[in-house]
Parts: sequence; C-alpha cells; structure tokens
Amino acid sequence: MTEQRIGIIDIGSNSIRLAVYERTANGAHRVIDGGKRPARLSGEIDEQGRIRSEKIDELIGILNHYRLICAHHRTGRIRAVATAAIRNATNRDEVVERLLNETGLAVEVLSGEEEARFGYLGMINTIDIREGFLIDIGGGSTEISLFRDRTLVQSVSFPFGCVNMTRAFQDDSGMLADDDLSVLEHAISKALDQEPWLSWTPGLPLIGVGGTVRALGKLDQAATRYAFPLTHNYAISSSNADAIFDQLRTMPLDKRRKVPGLSKDRADVIVIGMAILRVIYRKLRSTHYLICGAGLRDGLFFDTRFTNQSRLDDVLGYSVRNLSLLHPEAPQPHLMQVNRLSMQLYESLKKQASLPARTEVWLDAASSLFRIGASIDYLQYAKHTFYLIVNSNLNGLTHREIVLIAAIASFKSKSRFRQQVAEYRELLDEADIEIVAQLGMLLQLAVALDRSETQSIGRLAISVSQGTLKLDALTCSGPLDVERAEVDELSKDFRKIWQLTPILHSPYIV
Repeated sequence: MTEQRIGIIDIGSNSIRLAVYERTANGAHRVIDGGKRPARLSGEIDEQGRIRSEKIDELIGILNHYRLICAHHRTGRIRAVATAAIRNATNRDEVVERLLNETGLAVEVLSGEEEARFGYLGMINTIDIREGFLIDIGGGSTEISLFRDRTLVQSVSFPFGCVNMTRAFQDDSGMLADDDLSVLEHAISKALDQEPWLSWTPGLPLIGVGGTVRALGKLDQAATRYAFPLTHNYAISSSNADAIFDQLRTMPLDKRRKVPGLSKDRADVIVIGMAILRVIYRKLRSTHYLICGAGLRDGLFFDTRFTNQSRLDDVLGYSVRNLSLLHPEAPQPHLMQVNRLSMQLYESLKKQASLPARTEVWLDAASSLFRIGASIDYLQYAKHTFYLIVNSNLNGLTHREIVLIAAIASFKSKSRFRQQVAEYRELLDEADIEIVAQLGMLLQLAVALDRSETQSIGRLAISVSQGTLKLDALTCSGPLDVERAEVDELSKDFRKIWQLTPILHSPYIV
C-alpha cells in the first residue's frame, strides 16, 4: 500500500522525460516508472522565435501519454516544468495555455536560475562533495553554478545549448569544421567573460548533469572497458575527454552513431555539447570532470517531497536508510542491534588492526544492509545482498566503496570474496582484501551476538587478553545459549583473520 506517488515531467529543449516516484508505506522512496521522448524543441523555432504549431501538437501528445501513465499509477500529484526552449520562445504564453487546455497540466516555466537550483539540488543530494562547479548543458541553455561547503553560492544561465548551437554550427553531415569550432569557442568564451566570477576559484572539479556529460561518461567507460556499470560519481580526466572529442569530431554522423557507448539520439549533438563543455572547463580551470547521474528531475522531487528541508545533510545516511526500507524483510530491531554491536566491536579493535578512518563508514553501511538480500531468498541472502548493493542507488560513495561495502555485507570467506569481486577487480587493490575480511568478520560476529534476533544483549564489555576477545554481556534479558553457540562456531574463522578467539560470557552462563 503506497502513501503517495509523484509524477515529475521535464520538458527539456532536447528531450521530454517522465519519472514517477513512490513513497512506500514505511517511508522509502523509489522510481517506479519513467519515460523519455526526443523533442529537439530548440531546433523547432521559426524565424520569429516561435515554437511551431505542429511541434506543440507533438508535445501535447507526449504529455497526454505521460499523464495516462501517471493515472495508471494513481499519482497524487504531477509536477511538469519547462526549460529553455519554451522559456525563450516568443509564443511562450500561448504554448503554456495550449498545454493547460489540452492536457490539464499547469506547466511551470523555470527561469535559468531556478533550473540551476533544481539541478544543484539533485546533485548535492546524491554526491558527497563539499565544493565545485556544476554544469548542465541542455538543448537550449547551459547553467553553471558554484557551490562551497555544500551551499549554492552563485549561478548563471546562458542561452546556448547542444541543440541550438548544433543547428548554428554543424553541417548536414554532422561534421564540425576547424573554422566553425574556432568561431563557436570564441562565442562561448566571450559570453563567459561577462561573468567574471567564473574565473575566481580555480582548482575545483567540474560536476556535470544532463545528457551531454552522461554521454561523455558512457563513452569513456566504453573506451577503457570500465568494470562498474554506473556513470554516477564517475571521474574523467581532461585528457580523456579531449581524446574522445577529437575522435568524434572527425567522424561523419553515420559512423558516430555506431560508436560503443553513444546512444543514437545523442550522436548528432554530442560534438557541439562537448565543445561547449571543454571551453567552460578551461575557463574555470577545473581539475577534472565528475559525472552526476541525478539532475533536474531529482531536484524537483526533493523540492516537492521535502518542502521544508530539501537539501540532505547526510547523503550516504539517507541512501542507506532508504535502501534498507525498500527491503524490509529483516526486523528493524535486529538490524539496529547488529549495527550497534558491529560499531562497538570496530571501536574496540580498530587500533589493533590499524584500520583507516573511512572503514568505519563502510562497516556502518554494511551492517545496516547485510540482510536486504533476504527479500529475494533468505537461504542465499548474502549473495543477493551483494548484487542488490552493487546495483542499487547507494549515493555518497565512490564505485570502489560500493563494491567494498557489498563485499563486507555479504562476507563469508576470502576465497568467496575473491570470486564475488572478480569482475570489479580493477577497482580494488590487494590491501582491500584484508580490510574486507576484517570488517566482514566483525559483522559476522555481531550477527552471531544476536542470532536469536531478540536483542537480548544490553551492555557489552569488550576486552582483548592473551589472544582472546572477551565479550562480557553485562546486562541481558535472557539466556544467550543460541548466541554462545554461534560465537563458538565462528571462532575458528574469526581467529584466522583477527588472531583472536572470541568468547561470550553472560550472567546466565557459568
């Protein structure tokens, strides 16, 4: 039983997208449906700056289709927004009125600043980063924002994008001549000069949202045969981006459509989009590109759902809680007990193992998610937990950290771990194997300490003495026979990794 569903429709200059968000009865959020239709509205402007009537008819048809999908899902609200193409059209009011009359949707026409703010909100709630520049190259506009200490400082919207600039500079074969590239770069650079603050803070990453940078990420991953199937939070060097640009610019359009990693509906505008991106990167004197898979629609969702506090303070914490609530088969009291005991064990043993500080974050997440695989099959939940973590939207982490947390949450043995991560091996180093084994075994011990899932252990005193890990249950609500048997069974494997034999004592055990 769902409490509420929200439909978000983004009428962009290049495409029209739908995302249907669901809030489940226990408070988790997820996307349950979506759609994407090419629009190229920025390429359908006549000499008077009007969107052509036949294009409006096409837009109405798409919106009515999306409205039916939302009705099928019984959405409580549909929020539809339009960006640069409709914003800049001379018949903007007529378009909005027709859309209202013929679809029933009151479309919000976002200003450039609003568009930048929602894009920032989508990014800052899904990537754990303190400062940088954010760029969104759309079909008819480009937004650039500066954020410091996770707070939006300044933003600007320029009236050029990958569609309207492709129309102006690229020939019919899809080629961009040297002279045209020079003129394009000069025009963009001149526009950027009107905003001097863009050059005041060099040395920051350039985070990109939108189709152009997502396409760049997929192209780079295809070229390097990258192991992890996710572009969100993926870093690209300027040299790699330049090499991809140079390769694509020399290709006619028919060949470009066959390039691995590049979708056919992006092939005709990717070169101009990347040309814009590169000029801005150089102007900002950025360190590298970072791809963000979230964007405007995600920002609109957060703004709609969390009206009073739309910016998250803890990206990873929210994401872990949300993923756990999406797979609620494991009792929450048991998960909380295992998490508490895991972190207490970590605190007691971290100095002995010289564990890096970030490992605390990994164990915290893994000990909250270790049972989500039971939503598929309890008997093999560890295997399914690994798969779900690797293939879910776990935000606030690098790709390497996602794999490590999945491995910790599902750890059984080093040999099994090596098999699990074989396809992601290039992301890991040899030291990661030992860290996963140590943290995975701490988690297994914490699970054993609540094997009856009754949270019997209250206060637990932990001490190390002469190769023994003493676990004294100072307070407990009943006999710990099951827990003691589980700890004894685990002790041999635990000793192999930690060189300590765990022994559980309680007032009920003589």
